[in-house]
Amino acid sequence: MSPSPEPAESFSHGPAGEAIDPDVDLHVPAQRAETAGVHLLLVLAAVSAGGAAGAVARYAVGRAWPVDYAADGAAAFPWGTFGINVVGSALIGVLMVLVSEGGRTAHPLVRPFFGVGVLGGFTTFSAYALDFRELLVHGNSGAAYAYAGGTVVGCLGAVWLAAALTRWALAPRTAVR
Repeated sequence: MSPSPEPAESFSHGPAGEAIDPDVDLHVPAQRAETAGVHLLLVLAAVSAGGAAGAVARYAVGRAWPVDYAADGAAAFPWGTFGINVVGSALIGVLMVLVSEGGRTAHPLVRPFFGVGVLGGFTTFSAYALDFRELLVHGNSGAAYAYAGGTVVGCLGAVWLAAALTRWALAPRTAVR
């Protein structure tokens, strides 16, 4: 007979004791309730619906700006996937400021729908990795490495800048006399 699985709560922390989802502390009953019963089904439905919408948007961008990997120079650069990932990172920066900073609260399904669902379905690490590989396979190593580095720098810069601009836009202003 096989051993019974560990209780679900035993999986709430990683090897160093940190919470796997830093937004949910399973030791706090109100937060633990977010991952149980009907609420869990609502979260899964929100993530699924958002993910479908984000994936369709990503697919549409990919169809609008296809990549000719065998082309030289800028023609081979996967601008569609690059743009998706940079814009999606910026939107994640805006979303996180809006839903988690400054004492603001949002409906509990806003972050799962928009953050995990829409933006998770819209941004794409798998297409990024595939584009990098295809550029290398087709002998366009310069574009491949520019794409790999540019995506990381662009996405990190976009999330930082968008979050900073959102904080600035939401900051209280004093009247100038």
